[in-house]
Amino acid sequence: MIITEQKLFAQIIDSLKDFNKIFLVGCGECATTCKTGGEPEVVKLKGLLEGQGKTIVGMCIPGAPCLAAQVKTEFAKNMKALREAEAILVLACGLGVQSVKDNDRLEHPVIPALNTMFGAVMDAAGNFYEKCSLCGECVLDITGGICPITLCPKGLLNGPCGGMDKGKCEVDKDKDCVWALIYKELDKKNKLEKMKEIQKPKDYKKSGKPHKLIITEESKT
Repeated sequence: MIITEQKLFAQIIDSLKDFNKIFLVGCGECATTCKTGGEPEVVKLKGLLEGQGKTIVGMCIPGAPCLAAQVKTEFAKNMKALREAEAILVLACGLGVQSVKDNDRLEHPVIPALNTMFGAVMDAAGNFYEKCSLCGECVLDITGGICPITLCPKGLLNGPCGGMDKGKCEVDKDKDCVWALIYKELDKKNKLEKMKEIQKPKDYKKSGKPHKLIITEESKT
């Protein structure tokens, strides 16, 4: 899940200073769950913008605006309103914003209403936790399902560092050292021998940006 936060309203208004007729796009997945771009947030922002003299010509909330097909479907339904619009304001992550831009054949200015924060898992209470850095070289099989790249402030592959004190992180004394957690998890699973496996430095070519994955006919079978 991609975690977002809404930009300050003053920032949004400033980004729209050259436009009066606005089309709003929300997100039916991540931003809805984060309560930053679902229907209630889109409707609330509509009212705030109208209070500032803006005209909202239409709105839509694709299930996943990062998917081209869903954006195209929603835009086809709202083409009349889009033709009236001077700009599109998107309440979605950066992926959604760029997908909207790529699939808007009218080539409107596309403006983000949200800041994209990080990828996370959500617990049963609805809290979000960053647990993966999308590094391209997963070591979870070695570290007991706990990611040291993300959860260690130093991203250590062969920990712990010398600053660990009584199982706590030297960077934040209120947090458990991730390598202490990894040790306990491997001990519980009788896999402590994995702690002796020295990991080579990461191949940062695999985390070089931008990534792409081309789907071929062979890969579909």
